Amino acid sequence: MIDDLDLGFDEQDRGEKGRHRRGAVRRRQGKSGGGRGKTLLALALALVLLGGIGGGAFYGFDRVQNYFVTPDYDGSGTGEVTVEIKQGALLADMADALVAADVVKSTKAFIEAAEENSRSKNIQPGTYKLRKQMSGDAAVAAMLDLKNRIVNGITIPEGLTAKTVYKRLSEKTDIPVKDFEAAAKDPEALGVPDWWFKRSDGKKVKPSIEGFLFPDTYEIPPKATAETVLKLMVNNFLTVTSNMQYAEKVQQDRGGITPYEALIVASLAQAEAGNKVDLGKVAQVAYNRVYKGNFDCGCLEMDVTVNYYLELTGRPTKASKDMTAAELDDPKNPYNRKLRGLIPTPINNPGKDALQGALSPPPGKWLFFVAISKDGRSAFAETYAEHQRNEQKAREAGII
Repeated sequence: MIDDLDLGFDEQDRGEKGRHRRGAVRRRQGKSGGGRGKTLLALALALVLLGGIGGGAFYGFDRVQNYFVTPDYDGSGTGEVTVEIKQGALLADMADALVAADVVKSTKAFIEAAEENSRSKNIQPGTYKLRKQMSGDAAVAAMLDLKNRIVNGITIPEGLTAKTVYKRLSEKTDIPVKDFEAAAKDPEALGVPDWWFKRSDGKKVKPSIEGFLFPDTYEIPPKATAETVLKLMVNNFLTVTSNMQYAEKVQQDRGGITPYEALIVASLAQAEAGNKVDLGKVAQVAYNRVYKGNFDCGCLEMDVTVNYYLELTGRPTKASKDMTAAELDDPKNPYNRKLRGLIPTPINNPGKDALQGALSPPPGKWLFFVAISKDGRSAFAETYAEHQRNEQKAREAGII
């Protein structure tokens, strides 16, 4: 009977793909053999066992061998192939992409090689120039060599409107702006789940890509289209907010508002705060003005919403002091600063700090704020009288 003989493998070895995170390095037991030494030992035991049973048992040797020997190519490969490693890819996802391109023979070959290389956590998303039929070790080494990474990067900073993002992407990729505008007309086709476009305030939502083009540095894939680039940015947004548990925490902690409403507030904070430290406080002001019922108009009364409408309609944006009365209170403007409640959509694409500020702002009853220093710091007030005193400080500092 062989039921009690441990041949060195179990069910975890057969279904381990889902356990591997990108960059994870698993310590292996044994003085020098590591995972492959353990595999060879198990294979040797299997040979002895099969030999003891009898020559006829060797008919199944190839099948048994597959349990112990990792399918792998030898050497550094031949030819050339490009492989894209997507943003947020896990180690197993990388392995799948390499197998699909015939760079490595099996996912296990790459995963084992990556686990044995402590630098594998440095493998970045992007496009790589590799060879076909490389050993797992050679593939890992090649992906750690920067000369094999095809760099075509662009950095999108926090707070840009979608319209400005299209322009910058077009300048980098030579893809026409109109192609980005066309692709953006259907945010759900770009990967934004429909549940994001829900509001609790009864206002109708017209799905917009604004807010979902996450600011970051991106590798533009070869032969990219407007659609593939925007999908890359949306996917990054979804990854970041998922890791933050953004939607879950908003619904749990923000008194019944939806994740989309919190995203709108994050965009307001991104536009209004002149300092990272103030992002959460500005978000709290927005919540207090719209939801608390102690701000007379129940409106935002933020000039940045006027500027957003000016940009949408092809007009130059302005400093608050230069805005006319007609611009400040335009009845045709759906982003009118005097309209009750939140505006229809986000007004830019906020970064992680602004998202965090809208998710968990510091507690406070502030209804007003004004920049008081040239480094962007603002003073916050609960009453208009206190706000007027802060405005005087801002004048004295030459800020307003």
